[in-house]
Amino acid sequence: MKGFPEGGEIVTDEERSRLPATSRTEENIAKIRQIVRENCWLTVRSIAEQVNINRETVRKILTEDLDMRKVCEKMVPKDLTKEQKQRRVTICQDLLERQDGVLGCVITVDETWIYQYDPEMKQQSAQWKTANSP
Repeated sequence: MKGFPEGGEIVTDEERSRLPATSRTEENIAKIRQIVRENCWLTVRSIAEQVNINRETVRKILTEDLDMRKVCEKMVPKDLTKEQKQRRVTICQDLLERQDGVLGCVITVDETWIYQYDPEMKQQSAQWKTANSP
């Protein structure tokens, strides 16, 4: 194949040998799996620093070898409609009026979920998940 100085006209890359991947080993994959299990909120950069390999290799291990992806939390507030609130009151009154005595001790409340921390940015709430994790 001729290059441009010799009159060649082909502009595609020729096949070339690549260096073997030495950082993408079973040992490093196991280390990264353990690190992510202990703290799923870590960034690729911090994982790379812990394992002492480059970020692109860590990203490939996470996405290709461990089949993980970064997912951001999303808080979706749900306000009850007037009908839903009335239905809850009616059910609670029915339970309290039962004659078996056990349900007279039941306390009902609305559920409120409170996060341990309030992330400042969407990226801070992102965590690594596998395809079958909740």
